[in-house]
Amino acid sequence: MRIVGVDTGGTFTDFVVVDEGNLRIHKALSTPDDPARAVVDGLRALGCEILDVLVHGTTVATNALLEGRGARTGLLTTAGFRDVLEIGRQDRPRLYALWQTKPPALVPRAWRLELNERLDERGRVLRPLDEREVTAAVAALRHDGVTSLAICLLHSYANHAHEAVAARLARAAGLWVSASHEVAGEFREFERTSTTVLNAYVGPLVEGYLGRLATVLPSGTILRVMQSNGGVLSAGAAGRWAVRTLLSGPAAGAMGAAALARAAGFDQVLSFDMGGTSTDVAWIAGAPQWRSEGRVGGYVVRVPMLEIHTIGAGGGSVAWLDSGGALRVGPRSAGADPGPACYGRGGIEPTVSDAHVLLGRLPPDAVLGGALRLDPGRAEAAFAAIAAPWGGDVRAAARGVLRVVLAAMEGAVRVVSVERGRDPRRATLVAFGGAGPLHACELAERLGIRRVLVPPAPGVLSALGLLLADIVRDYVRTLLVPGRPEAAPVVARAFAELAAQADADFDVEAPPPVDRRDLHYLEIRYRGQSFELAVPCRGDLRAAVDAFHQEHARSYGYADPGAPVEIVNARLVAVGTVPHPELRSVEVPAAWCPTPHDHWPVVFSAGARDASLLTPIYQRTDLGPGAALEGPAIVVQYDATTVVPPGWAGRVDGFGDLILERAAP
Repeated sequence: MRIVGVDTGGTFTDFVVVDEGNLRIHKALSTPDDPARAVVDGLRALGCEILDVLVHGTTVATNALLEGRGARTGLLTTAGFRDVLEIGRQDRPRLYALWQTKPPALVPRAWRLELNERLDERGRVLRPLDEREVTAAVAALRHDGVTSLAICLLHSYANHAHEAVAARLARAAGLWVSASHEVAGEFREFERTSTTVLNAYVGPLVEGYLGRLATVLPSGTILRVMQSNGGVLSAGAAGRWAVRTLLSGPAAGAMGAAALARAAGFDQVLSFDMGGTSTDVAWIAGAPQWRSEGRVGGYVVRVPMLEIHTIGAGGGSVAWLDSGGALRVGPRSAGADPGPACYGRGGIEPTVSDAHVLLGRLPPDAVLGGALRLDPGRAEAAFAAIAAPWGGDVRAAARGVLRVVLAAMEGAVRVVSVERGRDPRRATLVAFGGAGPLHACELAERLGIRRVLVPPAPGVLSALGLLLADIVRDYVRTLLVPGRPEAAPVVARAFAELAAQADADFDVEAPPPVDRRDLHYLEIRYRGQSFELAVPCRGDLRAAVDAFHQEHARSYGYADPGAPVEIVNARLVAVGTVPHPELRSVEVPAAWCPTPHDHWPVVFSAGARDASLLTPIYQRTDLGPGAALEGPAIVVQYDATTVVPPGWAGRVDGFGDLILERAAP
């Protein structure tokens, strides 16, 4: 069986091919104008004329949202709720900022039309829907050039009959339709409306892209797509629920990091994925943590997603001086075209990758096995433009860039660890992405982390993570009932109905999963709160309520077991198991010292000063199980480069992971 994971990033598109247990990797420059072209070119380079399954991590939805290139979208909503998108909530990302810029509404007010229908909070009809009103509204939107329609009617989570009629009429008129009961069927009007609109905005583009990709893949290929929740969907379902793919690539990386860490015996892990345009960090306690809501590009998304924090810092992030002369890095990236100046593809601005080249951390033949040869002269010319604060010293400016980037990444890690009541010093840092291993040890030092794991193929771990994910479907039912024993039948009935929905969806999954398990969660809050916490429910309602008190104490530092609680939602996560590549371990021999293939002057921090040290350069392919090395060292491989600073030592385990540990001070 031949399965392929393809992860499209801002700079590179990564490939992992597993063919009868044999694994091959490949990286190709991304083609932002047509992402499918890089996919097809990479498959051709790998000789994949026949495929069984292709699992894809895509940035099409994310890019369409962030770049404002979505479909011309309209909204049908209940009378009185036309402006809910702009009213939003009163919470603000920057609480004390007097002037805040909100992201623009994705639907202009003229394309937000109201329907004179009404349900109450239990789904009872107060005012029936007039089909003629729907038809007229749809015709008006089509006349204005709207091609995609979001439908979000008040309380449709409790009764979706009105929405279903409106959706049927709109589809018959030729519009692409996103109905809230299909996309985010739970209460809270703003979050449900925002998510439904986002799905309508990016859905036609994602569906079109996946449709085009399917036509150019080898005949008979099963195409699946990674979701934000760490599971995969069929391409057809991913097109209909495109909003679930907004964190597709980062989720794949977290799943890959979790699988490798679990195999290596580490349960508390920080996933650190630094690519060409961004850095994604996540906390993993056996498995990645998840949440039921997040923000992407400033827009609220009410779908399950892994708890991943992203910042605009990558190998291609551009360094610049602001109006006050302060050094800034990112969020703008040089991307794949033209790329960093050192790529020699027309880039002239200084980037993080150029800084590494200037400091000797990226030897000229370090990228793609030398197929993309790096040019130190171009990197130096690019840095001359920002080196004035350092008296024209481009290498001092390069060190400044790396310090700024490290500070930003340290802050990102603290968001998913310290700010959630977790101690990063107890974790192992799993470093991957094309640029992650370059920064890992220095980042770990800042956080007090003593161990770093660099996977065998760190630059393509997200693509491998795609192949380690199962089919996952999420289902939710709003209950809003007291958390007392008499609510048990209501909860049981909700889970039974959600399981029936899952049965219907998995019955048409082709090919069907090997096995399926259903995970039950209750989202509970103290009565009067406006937020809830998800806890597992294994059939015992009292145990779930006790778990809520414990989780509240862990998350917020206090609990009130005597206070009345409310069950907000019942959530079922259906996991369909599919075949995965096996992570194989071999017996580790006694420690042995590899031979470096070269030496290179590399700049490292030495207290308050920097020092250039003649540093051994190792090829990762020469580091078999049991290999041991000491810093300073540089480990070069096809898909990434690892920097081992002085004071760190490395060893290779039975899985081929490079385990780096900091010597005791």
